[in-house]
Parts: sequence; C-alpha cells; structure tokens
Amino acid sequence: MNPLTGQAEFNGTSIVDVTDPTKPRYLKHIPAGDGLGEAGGAQMVRTCAGKELPKGDPSKFYLLRVFGGQGHEIWDVTDPANPSLLTRIVMGLRDTHKSWWECDTGIAYLVSGVPGWRVKRMAQIYDLSDPAKPVHIRDFGLPGQEPGATGTIPADMHGPISTGPKGNRVYFGYGTDKGGVMQIVDRDKLLNGPKEPTPENLRYPEISKLELGGWNGAHTTFPMLQMKIDEFAKDKDGQTRDIVMIVNEQIRNECQEARQMVWFADVTLEKTPTMISTFVVPESMGHFCDRGGRFGAHSSNESMAGVYYKKVAMVTFFNAGVRAIDVRNPYQPKEIGYYIPAITEATDKRCIQVDGKERCKVAIQSNNVETDERGLIYLVDRANTGLHILELTGDARKAAGLP
Repeated sequence: MNPLTGQAEFNGTSIVDVTDPTKPRYLKHIPAGDGLGEAGGAQMVRTCAGKELPKGDPSKFYLLRVFGGQGHEIWDVTDPANPSLLTRIVMGLRDTHKSWWECDTGIAYLVSGVPGWRVKRMAQIYDLSDPAKPVHIRDFGLPGQEPGATGTIPADMHGPISTGPKGNRVYFGYGTDKGGVMQIVDRDKLLNGPKEPTPENLRYPEISKLELGGWNGAHTTFPMLQMKIDEFAKDKDGQTRDIVMIVNEQIRNECQEARQMVWFADVTLEKTPTMISTFVVPESMGHFCDRGGRFGAHSSNESMAGVYYKKVAMVTFFNAGVRAIDVRNPYQPKEIGYYIPAITEATDKRCIQVDGKERCKVAIQSNNVETDERGLIYLVDRANTGLHILELTGDARKAAGLP
C-alpha cells in the first residue's frame, strides 16, 4: 500500500527526505516489477550527481536501480518528489542484484542474469557516463559460468565494489551462504582487455581470488586500503596494509545452516590474499537462534566517506540488528555498539518446518545498512519493520572521531 496515495502497488523504490533526520519525509514511491521476494520490487539502488558524471547534466541527479529480476534502469530524481524514467539499460534478464556505479567515470558494474550464461547472477559492465545513452562494454564472471562451459558451476556473483581508475581494482564477491569467492580484478584490463567470454579472457584481468569454502559465501567485499596498523608501527615492513572485509549472508531461519559471519583478508600482497580474522555476534548474547528468522551476517555499509571509513564498520545481523565494529586493527576487530529495533505491528513472521508442520515467529530482520557524511546510519528491515535512522553514542562515537 502506497502511504501517499492509499493505492496498492508493487514493491519498488522509496524516496525519503532525511535533511532533518529526526523528521524524515516520505516523498515518493516508484513501483517496479511484480513478483515475490527479490524477483519483484527494486531492492538495489545507486545515485550519481550529474555534475560528477563526465557526460551528465550538471543540474540533475540520477538513480540507478534494478527492475525486479528483469533488468536495470535509470531515473531522473532531480525533483525527488516527481522522479521520471530516463532509460531502461537492459531488460529480459533472469535475475539482478547489487550493482556498483562509479560517479566520476560513469562505469557501472551491473549484476545480471544474462540468458545463456550458466548462472543467474554475473556482471554486465556498462558505460553510463551519459545516463541517457548506456553503452555496453562487456559481460564478466568466473570461468565455468560462461555460455558453453561444462563441469562444476561456480557460485553466482553477489556484488562488486570498484576503487575506480585511481585504485584500478574491482573486488567481486560470489556466493551467499556457501561457495564464497572474493576475486581481485585489474580494472583497466577488465575494461580494455579482450571481451569475448572465453575462459582465457575471463581469467585475463584476475589478479587473485580467495575461496571461503563450502560453508560461507561472499555477499559484500569491502576494500579498506592503505590502513596504518598501530601494532606494526615499529616493524621494518608491513606498517600499512590493504584489507578487504568480506561479509557472508545468512539464508536459513533459526540457525538451520552454518553460521555466516564477517571475515577480514589481508590483500597487501595481492597474489596471495590471506584471511587474518573474523567477527561474529555470540548467539548466547541474545539467544538469537531461538528468536525466529535469520541470525547471522548479511551486509555492511559501503560508504567510503572519511567519517567511518577504516575506523568503524556497520554490519547487519538480521535478528541481532546492526553491529558497530571497530576495524582500526583489522587483525583484532571488536564490537563497540549495536542496535536491535523493536518489533512493530508491521513486522512480518518468519517460518520453518518442524516435524512436517510450519512453525512461525515474528522477528526483526535487519537487512541492509548505509551511512552518510554526517555520520548518520540508515538501517532497513527485511520483515517490513521499515527504516531506522541512527547515530553512534558514547565510546563508539569516540572511536569514529566524532564530537
């Protein structure tokens, strides 16, 4: 139900004015495709200002979003209360998911399910420097996923994060709760190398990959580069490290699979990435396996704004809410705060089968989190509880260097 019009609509994109975070204003809902769960709606969005894009209109703002599992599109959101569809980049896909858009170059890495590929999620790379005129560059994934391949199929892609032309790296995550792979790719070779999706061409831009094994996936692969580690300050070598935080995604309710958590990999020596630590919320802290719904990691904030970057990471843990993690020493990450929203009348139930019968419980399912330059934290719930706007307090706030 659209709260502005009172009309029933398919799930889609909500535009909310958070200029005053204590009084958020719901401005517009843009419906998307029909379907249940991730097959419908418009779960993932990215935005760029026209003045940042090489060929964008400097007076405009653009929103890149998925259209259910069918495609990707760009909206003009200059007037956020009256957005307009600018272009549909691609349609007819088998699935979509979490994409990445470089605002300074316009290059976009779209997670798509191109017919003919052996997986429902791989990457389509587009030049969206002119949002009205998308240009397809290439398709990409792991060898074995491409059309015509045989043998074991690697896990689907979940999402990329690019450091742009300056960093010249793209970090791809594959798998959700199993078969996880963190892949480090040379961005220049990816964009300018041979495009035909042969095994050789797919391997060409790869620098290395780190496999997480059969029990864990790689939902988010968040680079934290050039971190000065206080513990290593007096060492001759290695005082500064390149780190990737890898977040798995819990899929099954009530702990009916291996625990999904947060991993930290040292990728300073890129050819040989090494896992150095993990973070997990203790189940006994809230008897989370008994609360209903999912318990385990899902996703982190992805903003690289200086307010939190390389200092504090926010990670959602479904019924354990969002956790604030001090990552200044990634070899010993530690929790410094958390928030678990209260259940409301809107919170939906989550069910499992027990002895052939359905057992349901109502539980918070903190799903995605993002932060802004003001230090505000935006937390959305998977079980219809809505959006929470948070701020750090106490020692957690001090760890981030906030007043």
